[in-house]
Amino acid sequence: MGEATVKTLEGSTAAGPSPIPDGDGLRARLRTPRRPRIWFEILLIGVSYWTYSLIRNAVPEQKAQALKNADWIWDVEKSLGLAFEQTVNHAVNSVTWLIVSMNYYYATLHFVVTIGVLVWLYRWQPGRYAASRTVLFATTGVALVGYYLYPLAPPRLMNGQSFVDTVLVHHTWGSMASGNLKHMSNQYAAMPSMHIGWSLWCGLIIFTLASAPWARILGLLYPAATLVVIVATANHFWLDAVGGMICLAFGFTVSYFWYGALPHHLPKLVEPAPPVARGGPSPRSRTDREDEQERAGLSR
Repeated sequence: MGEATVKTLEGSTAAGPSPIPDGDGLRARLRTPRRPRIWFEILLIGVSYWTYSLIRNAVPEQKAQALKNADWIWDVEKSLGLAFEQTVNHAVNSVTWLIVSMNYYYATLHFVVTIGVLVWLYRWQPGRYAASRTVLFATTGVALVGYYLYPLAPPRLMNGQSFVDTVLVHHTWGSMASGNLKHMSNQYAAMPSMHIGWSLWCGLIIFTLASAPWARILGLLYPAATLVVIVATANHFWLDAVGGMICLAFGFTVSYFWYGALPHHLPKLVEPAPPVARGGPSPRSRTDREDEQERAGLSR
């Protein structure tokens, strides 16, 4: 594409700005960090989670295949010498206060911490909010593909194994797939683990963006604690966590290609748009004013 040219009074040719195609201009505007609108973000998050839950639960519960896949996963872990889920499940289940705490951890922090990080980004890191949110959305979206292509029963539902469903045993609400809530959720959507995908997203965002050392340490501990919880409550194999990490890597890749940088490399704050007087001319840039002054001087 050539540059548009402007003839000056002295006869020289100066380069002017080339017009930007509409498509490129739209993409540039969409990629530019801007302060998010609270009403739009609440609506977007609410609709997105509702859609995610609807699609996740609409995936046919392929029980026979899900159980077969669980046996295969268990055999693979045994061949690697890393089939430790049953040992952890029984050990933690023997400490009532600990396993009950983990049941509530599993049921609540998955949502509370994720929403908390989104609010923190919105309020104090608005320039990085959209890119970070894109990571989370892309991660969750690709997880739906995993649920459809690879139905997997959690360890607590396996046949012929002695895993303990800690929610049923201790009469706590710690899983949408246990007790009276089991008909409201797809019980065979364990791969990948979004408890790990979301908690690792939270941890990495906090570690890379927070300034307080204690906050960065907590950011790293949160996904590690979540891994212990999903294994101890027999809701996931550790390989499900690997699946969640792969989904998160995909999410960061999508965000990087769209915004041209990872969230922590984007500006923290967003410069406010210059005010425009109602009914008056739009503000001009400093360059425009200098050009006018130069032309006025040449015409004297």
